[in-house]
This record gives sequence, C-alpha cells and structure tokens, in this order.
Amino acid sequence: MNTSRIALYVGHLMFWLLNYWFVALGSEFNWNGFTYISGSLAYAYAYGLFFNAVLFYSQAFLFIRIYKRNKKVNFYLVTILVIIIITVIETYCDFMLYRAYNVDNEPLLGSFSANFIVHILYTAAGFYYIVKFEYRKSEKTKQKLIEETYKTELKYLKAQLNPHFLFNGINSVYHLIGKDDVLAKETLLQFSGLLRYQLYESNTHILLEKELDYVLKYIKIEETRRGPDIRLDYEIKSENSQLKIAPLLLIPFIENAFKHGSNHIDSTFNTITIKIEEIERKLSLNVVNSYDESLVHTARVGGIGLTNVQKRLSLLYPDQHQLNIKKDKAKHIVDLSINL
Repeated sequence: MNTSRIALYVGHLMFWLLNYWFVALGSEFNWNGFTYISGSLAYAYAYGLFFNAVLFYSQAFLFIRIYKRNKKVNFYLVTILVIIIITVIETYCDFMLYRAYNVDNEPLLGSFSANFIVHILYTAAGFYYIVKFEYRKSEKTKQKLIEETYKTELKYLKAQLNPHFLFNGINSVYHLIGKDDVLAKETLLQFSGLLRYQLYESNTHILLEKELDYVLKYIKIEETRRGPDIRLDYEIKSENSQLKIAPLLLIPFIENAFKHGSNHIDSTFNTITIKIEEIERKLSLNVVNSYDESLVHTARVGGIGLTNVQKRLSLLYPDQHQLNIKKDKAKHIVDLSINL
C-alpha cells in the first residue's frame, strides 16, 4: 500500500472522528430531541453518523458503478430506495432512544424528515466526491500518457537531428577540401568535437554555458569556411550561464542562416548577424541573414532542421517561448525568446 493511499484512509477516518467529536462531545448541541446534557446525543449521533457514512461510501464506491454503465434511471431509483430504507431504520432507532430517555414531545415524522434531508446531503456528498476523485484520476492518467508521448516524440526528433547535423557538418568540411587542406583538417577536428557533444552530452537538459559554447564553435567553423564571402557579426552573452536548457534548440536557426544566406558576388551584400543573450532567465536569439530573392522560389529554405526545432519547442516549452520568423526587404529574420 503506497503512502498516498494510507494518507487518504487516515484523512477519511479523521473526518468522521472529528465530525463526531465536534457535534456529540465538543459542543452543547441538540438534535431531534436528543441533547448533550442528557447524554442521548452521543448515542444518537453515533448511529446517525454510521448511517451517513454507509450512504456516503455506498454512493461513492457501489452505486457509482451502476451510473458508469449508463443505467442512470436504475442508479437514481436504487439511491432513493436506499435513502428511504436507511432513513426508516434510523428513525426507528430514534424512536427506541426516545423511549429509553423518555423523550415524549418529539414527533416521529419530524425525526424522519430531518434524517431524510441529512441522508440526501451525505449521499450527494458521496456522489460529488467520487466524481471529483475519478476526474482527478483520469487527468493524472491522461497527463502520464501525454508525458510518455512527449518523451517518445522527443527521442524521435533527436534521432532526426543528429543525421541532419552530420550532413551539414560534412558539407562544410567538403567546401574546404582543395582550397585549404590544413584548415579542412582543423575544421574536421572541431566538427568531431561538436559531434561528440551531440552524441554524448546532449541527452537531457544541459548547462546554458555548454550550449552557448557549442553554438560559438559552430559559428567559428562556418566563419572559417565562408571566409571573406560574407560579413558576419555575432555576439553571445549570458548573465547566468549555470541555467539549464534543452540542447540543440538554437543551432538550427543559425545553420539555416549560413546555409540559405545570399551569395552575391559583392560580399558586402552577404550579411549574417547573430545575437544571443540571456537576461533574468530569459534567453533571446536574433538571427538576420540576407537572401537572394531571385532564388527564393527555387531553393528549399528550412528543411528538416527548422521543422524539427519548432516541434521540440512546442513540446519542451509549450507556454514559455515565442518564435517569430519573417522576411523583410531581402532579409530573413528569426526572433526567439525562451523563459528558462
């Protein structure tokens, strides 16, 4: 038996005990002709509370099964019948106790009416309790299923991302071979470090410091590969690098800027600006790159990388991120903010 179930049982037991103590022993309460001073109330409330508990738990754990089977008419009939039977039994017990304590001025009809009203209240309370209980149980089960679905989809998306990154990295090194073999070797070594990070260090939420370092290394590799062909400006800063973030969320936007940026003969028109900053637990990414409008209809912009990261953001930070991607005057602009 788990701790939560024990706590539930103890809570119910304490409710009934405190209920009895407060009414029958803790105050000078009178009910249906029974009084605290005469001592009759202690007996009357003992069996009265027992009948109330029977109705409460019968409604909660027995009759509700009839209700769940969509036999609502049967459910209401059985409920009313049981209330009447228990009310008659309790009223008879009241009658016997009246005789034992010589209570002559209390009509049985008044006792029956009072008992019937109380029994309806406890029956309704039992129905409300089990409906609320089942609803919470259903919500917990649903939440677990959602979490399992999230985990499965995240694993799938991560499996997609690794080959995608590998393809882009090999493509970067390929462009250096023949131009500068020494630089190609150095870049390949740097790339192997990035790939190692992806494979072995990015399985769970990681330090923001590591993720930003990974991004910086990637930018430097691209800066080396593209050389004077682009005008690159980047800035990365963080107030609290010990914050944690889901890995590989930023890199697809930066990859996209290098991959689909413009390639004009005049390199001054080929611009990429990257700004990443974290202030008061809010991480902001701004990526602006020029693109060739004449090729926008023939080139496939984005690909699996951006689609993947958008899904990951919706799964990992459903209400904690804002993403805006737009084109404006031959500029492709990405603005992303994440509350860490």
